[in-house]
Amino acid sequence: MVTDGTWTSFVDDAAIFPPGDAPIHEAAAAHQARRHAAYADLVGTFVVRDTDIPLLRGTPLALSVVVTGGAGQVAGAAGLGRKLHVAVEGLEIALRDPADPVGAARRVVAAVDAARAEGVLDDHVPIYIEIPGSCPETTWLRAADEVAAAEHRLKLRTGGLEAHAFPTATTLAGWIDAALDRETPYKCTAGLHRAVRHTGAEGFEHHGFLNLLVATRLAFDGSPPTDVVELLEQREPAALVATARGLDLAGARRWFTSFGSCAVDEALEDLLELGLLDAGRADD
Repeated sequence: MVTDGTWTSFVDDAAIFPPGDAPIHEAAAAHQARRHAAYADLVGTFVVRDTDIPLLRGTPLALSVVVTGGAGQVAGAAGLGRKLHVAVEGLEIALRDPADPVGAARRVVAAVDAARAEGVLDDHVPIYIEIPGSCPETTWLRAADEVAAAEHRLKLRTGGLEAHAFPTATTLAGWIDAALDRETPYKCTAGLHRAVRHTGAEGFEHHGFLNLLVATRLAFDGSPPTDVVELLEQREPAALVATARGLDLAGARRWFTSFGSCAVDEALEDLLELGLLDAGRADD
């Protein structure tokens, strides 16, 4: 059994996002219930859009806020959370200029610095920056350099509603390697509903969150890229779990901090079924 805090705050609750699309008040109530359930430690922040903040005025929830616009909306999102007494514990922003992600990254960094200088964004709040996956590799890496230099974090998109939103295992392995090479933590978003790689009902190849965590550990330990890709493509649960049991996955969480999922219960079901969480007790 893998315990020792490996799964603590691993799954950010993104129930309001596709394909779940839960109504926000219903999703907030369900999230609050999970915070008091037996496996509350598994659940991280409640992920919302900046436009949702007014609907959650004064709620006792730790939020990760997705900035829906560009760098110019960073201060507004953070300031609104402070004004309405909402606990913003993370900001996530996608770079809006795929033709110049390096410049876009610099603008986000400047906006975050300004928001912190103005006192509307606390220093402890992590900033996750998503670089467009469609960028050429060299451009993507240069944008990642900007993120790392500012000591922010990366957000890796691992799926979506269309096939092109799912990066190949080779691409994903490259992103992991780039993050580790820059000592930059990252979170993942979209498509990670289950622990093990599988073909979804829509026919898309979904990455597994356990595959990703194990791959992060292997990459950090110096495994060659071909081994990391092979691990990301592993579809046999028993083989993947056997590998996982021999690794320090808790240490890998320093880098792979969490992933957003609209199906927290599915992640829990998989961890229980695979024997990585002990049925009947909280993972502490």
